[in-house]
Amino acid sequence: MRFLSFLLLGCFSVTAYAQKPVPDNLEPLPPPPAFDAAPDAAGEPEVTITKQAEQTVEEYRANGRLYMIKITPKHGVPYYLVDDRGDGKFTRQESLDSGLRVPRWIIHKF
Repeated sequence: MRFLSFLLLGCFSVTAYAQKPVPDNLEPLPPPPAFDAAPDAAGEPEVTITKQAEQTVEEYRANGRLYMIKITPKHGVPYYLVDDRGDGKFTRQESLDSGLRVPRWIIHKF
């Protein structure tokens, strides 16, 4: 049985070497585009961190507009003030979890 498997693997290795040779007229790939390490001001939010005696306040801005504030008390659980509608009125949220739970039903198992 070992001899048969050895012979079979040997045939596969011979077929791998029997492939077409590499053509001589291949050209090298062009170099990859240059990476710009400068941050994109339009794509990333600006975060301003203010440390006070009893709490740390992080203000998140996008395009100059304040949309979220994270407040971390010195002794306690952090909470968020979020501007959901964009009207400047902030609502308190204990976490960024919206509470939406998508049902996951198994329709068919393969």
